[in-house]
Amino acid sequence: MSTATESSASAGLRGVVAAQSAIGDVNGEQGILIYQGYDIHDLAEHSTFEEVVYLLWHGRLPNQAELDELKAELRANYEAPAEVIALMKQFPKDADPMDVLRTAVSSLDFYDKDGHGTDRERATKAAAKLTGQIGTIAAAWDRIRNGKEPVAPDHNLSIAANYLYMTRGERGDADEERMFDVCLILHADHELNASTFTTRVVSGTLAGMYGAVTAGIAALAGPLHGGANTNVMKMLLEIGSLEAVDSWLDKALEEKRKIMGIGHAVYKTEDPRATWLRKYSRHMGEKKGEMKWFNMSQRIEQLMLEKKGMHPNVDFYSASTYYLMGIALDMYTPIFAVSRISGWTGHILEQYANNKLIRPRAEYIGARDLKYVPIEER
Repeated sequence: MSTATESSASAGLRGVVAAQSAIGDVNGEQGILIYQGYDIHDLAEHSTFEEVVYLLWHGRLPNQAELDELKAELRANYEAPAEVIALMKQFPKDADPMDVLRTAVSSLDFYDKDGHGTDRERATKAAAKLTGQIGTIAAAWDRIRNGKEPVAPDHNLSIAANYLYMTRGERGDADEERMFDVCLILHADHELNASTFTTRVVSGTLAGMYGAVTAGIAALAGPLHGGANTNVMKMLLEIGSLEAVDSWLDKALEEKRKIMGIGHAVYKTEDPRATWLRKYSRHMGEKKGEMKWFNMSQRIEQLMLEKKGMHPNVDFYSASTYYLMGIALDMYTPIFAVSRISGWTGHILEQYANNKLIRPRAEYIGARDLKYVPIEER
């Protein structure tokens, strides 16, 4: 029997190359993230989320006619089936939003007769339906659970602007809509993260788009993956004030508590997405006249860099940015899914195009040569 010290297995598959992909790449040493060859800073500065969706699906940025066609297709699919909304109204009002999203997205499969197609044409159409509808479902649940009727999507709005509108019941200002659009760009893809790998494993069996995305949502719901920005905001609320940061952090480190939003499994320097979200957290604080969340975050960042040499990740400043946009804490992870649907579906399309069943081996470390003992003798 092999032992852990003799093992050639990699815990958590760290550093194991499990697929070839042209969709995204992370350079953790240099803090670089690219989508289909484009640096995330370039896309955040100049692009829109819909352009990024096209890029992740087709491997290039669209021309104007192609972008207009994609936007029209996405907007035509904004409406979730009435049966799905009716189903959601039957859910317990205290249901976790990610559990609701997982179940509702799974049910969309019933209303897409071509949704199991794995050829490029049908799979891309299913991807467009899912990308158009997932924000509608997430926003609808935030209202349903609070005793309000869902707001019908506005087919003239972008995915980002529409989500804010459907949640609030009124249009956000252009400044917040643009920031939220960039937030969706920043979360769109991140190579073979846990949820994306899950979607590739499922689609590798030639399961349909809806099943693979449902599995991705289930993976994203785990607290080690998608829930970190919610926990960052809970941490800031627990600390309560800038003056309390130093003593709270010293105690937390002494107790070996994990400081949420600090450090990353891949990045050894600053997460490039955090660069943008730090700016947005400051901007939202100035805009709302409530700087304490940004100031607290900045102080925690400074202390963690000094004490542990650790940098903030994408979740750290997105927490206070979303909070000041009035977004409920437990909706942060569903928003992650509203963005990451673009990367998931891009990877699923790539998997279908050159598919091989993903079937790794496990290193067996159990007993051998045991003999069956009758139950009365055990």
